[in-house]
Amino acid sequence: MEHHTTTILGMLGLGSKENLYWISILLFVGTYTMIILEKFFHRVPAALLGGTLAIFLGVVTPEAAWEAIDHNTMFLLIGMMIIVSVLIESGFFSILSSVALRITKGDPLKIILTFTMLTAVLSAFLDNVTTVLFMVPILISITRKLKLPPVPYVIATVLASNIGGTATLIGDPPNIIIGSLGNFTFMDFIVNLAPIVIVTHIIGTIVFIGMMKFQGHLEAKVKDEEELKRIVEEQKIEYDIVLMRKGLIIFGITIILFFLHHILHLEAGTIALFMASALMLWSKENPEKIFERVEWTTLMFFLGLFVVIGGLEHSGVFEDAARLVAGVITDPMSGILILGSLSAIISGIVDNIPFTMAMSYVLIDLAKTATFNTEPLWWALALGACLGGNLTIIGASANVVAAGLSEREGYPLKFFDFVKQGTPVTIVTVIVALGLLWLKYTIFGV
Repeated sequence: MEHHTTTILGMLGLGSKENLYWISILLFVGTYTMIILEKFFHRVPAALLGGTLAIFLGVVTPEAAWEAIDHNTMFLLIGMMIIVSVLIESGFFSILSSVALRITKGDPLKIILTFTMLTAVLSAFLDNVTTVLFMVPILISITRKLKLPPVPYVIATVLASNIGGTATLIGDPPNIIIGSLGNFTFMDFIVNLAPIVIVTHIIGTIVFIGMMKFQGHLEAKVKDEEELKRIVEEQKIEYDIVLMRKGLIIFGITIILFFLHHILHLEAGTIALFMASALMLWSKENPEKIFERVEWTTLMFFLGLFVVIGGLEHSGVFEDAARLVAGVITDPMSGILILGSLSAIISGIVDNIPFTMAMSYVLIDLAKTATFNTEPLWWALALGACLGGNLTIIGASANVVAAGLSEREGYPLKFFDFVKQGTPVTIVTVIVALGLLWLKYTIFGV
């Protein structure tokens, strides 16, 4: 990309490639620092400031900034938020919340086990964002009624979503990239990753429940049997059956199309936005009313963050990081541990999509010259990139979406609250997953 002297940095004599490289890193560090210091800065204007500053200074051109925005993620978020908004309006989530309350009988442990398991399974076959958009409103409604703190339960659900999404080709965006560039099929992911992810999810859940028990979050606040019975039975559910039927039909077709998106050669985002538009036309609901429920603050956060990260990508920072990782890999066994661990750390700090893309191209090049089987490295990259998303609140799209939903309901999900719960689970799950992958190739050699 040509950087002309007409940019602000160019006019100041700072437009060289090397300067842009370091300025893109500085911009990222500055933006990230503001997101961490949420006591002083709200993360949304912080991300937008970082993104617009990258364009303003000329680190990226407006065209390059537009290309840096992951349109598939944005379309998917907007589309699914519209469909979920209509389902909320129809009373569908109130019914689900009531059913979940009856099944779990208000027991905090049963609630956490039910929701984490359901979320992990759904995330393997839907994308994480759709699952979180679906589960979080129900969870907040239940915990609020039972006088439990919703935030730890929301975090548990998000962590389960990122773990479950690791199991299949369609579960997490990095897997879609790996499947596409590494020429792996849906069954390749099921055979190589699903068994590892099942064990990892069980251990991750045990760790999380242990932490919640230690922090006192599994202590029932409504202990009186009669009061609990009254909460379960007294739920007033208002619903619009016609609107609910339309919403569920469109939601069902959307899910089927998600499964077929490889055959149809359509991005999940295109499907979601198309089906959401069809639902708005069919339901005849007031679009303004529907759009009020769309998480615009979350979308704006992604917009800014994509541009900041686009600056790193454009300056070649990801390529250098990927080459550095590839440079220290001498055999598949050390490669699993090195690549998997570094992918987890990097994916927890920056968006895992551009890093996975850069690393995938490096692995393709590595396969041409390597004297060993590079396939295990692809699976290590998938495990690291997906599980590492649990490290911080901006490590995965699902985390940011959950934070936005929680904040809207009056329960802000802080950066360090997420780190406190997410980091221990990430460390344990990454060690377990990479250890199992390493054993698989050491013992069975396949």
